[in-house]
Amino acid sequence: MTIDPADLVRRLLAALEGGVTGDALAAFFHPDIEQLELPNRMTPAGARRDRAAMLAGAEKGAGLMASQRYDVRNLIVDRDGRRVAAEVAWQATTAIALGPLPAGHVFRANLAMFFELEDGRVRRIHNYDCYEP
Repeated sequence: MTIDPADLVRRLLAALEGGVTGDALAAFFHPDIEQLELPNRMTPAGARRDRAAMLAGAEKGAGLMASQRYDVRNLIVDRDGRRVAAEVAWQATTAIALGPLPAGHVFRANLAMFFELEDGRVRRIHNYDCYEP
């Protein structure tokens, strides 16, 4: 069965938006997945995450955010169907107070996400996250 790369990325983002965690989220990921988050306002040093770290982060995030939304503005799939570039507007509302920010604070960011697919799953993600002030 051939996987539609754009559909896979859209389904992953919908799962993240819906707060999916654990095995249901892991099903999107290649066993050797790697995420590279370039330095940004929330992660000044950037981050490199493996599968375990990504799944743990999703669990942690589920308790921090009351809701989040991924609005896909553009998706570009390369000719061989192994790479997908996504331009995404992200918005999230905190469930709890985070430092000086009260519960109900709304984060907004513009994201450039680059996905590399292997064996019908996501093998690499590079994030360029631009948070609004």
